[in-house]
Amino acid sequence: GKNAVRSTGYAAKVYGDETMSRSRVFEWCKRFKEGREDVEDDPRSGRPSTSRNEANVERVKQMVRDDRRLTVRKIADELGMNHNSVWKIITEDLGMRKVCAKMVPRLLNDDQKGRRMQVCQDILERLETEPDLLRRVITGDESWVFEYDPETKRQSLQWKSPASPRPKKARQSRSSFKV
Repeated sequence: GKNAVRSTGYAAKVYGDETMSRSRVFEWCKRFKEGREDVEDDPRSGRPSTSRNEANVERVKQMVRDDRRLTVRKIADELGMNHNSVWKIITEDLGMRKVCAKMVPRLLNDDQKGRRMQVCQDILERLETEPDLLRRVITGDESWVFEYDPETKRQSLQWKSPASPRPKKARQSRSSFKV
């Protein structure tokens, strides 16, 4: 009994996730002391879970695609499924995880990105012919930059599959320093 309990730390290193918890080791030791000889699980009442079938995986997948910010509880309630089953479908069957939006200085559309790229390329070309170009740049006075962030980190959580890009949101709260 005591040796089995002491070895759970070593067993966890050897067997990883398959290791029995410390409390389960105590429970099984007690059962064997009381005369139990069988190591099979006791029969349980109730029917086996059928929530993780193809149809339910597809239903959950469609709900998550329609709204990536849905919570597991909301999906479970709407589909009339067990919370744990929905969690396993999302994380194991669909390989998704919930991530927060990455904070970026500003979200730009394709036209704005293109214009910024062109300006940078123009500057690089001018630097080749005018190496002292940046020494002649005049800057203005300091000014406060205001930003506003209406969404908290938790509110930005959404489901992401391994292949999809991480969601982004623009920083929009008042900065704590002058620029």
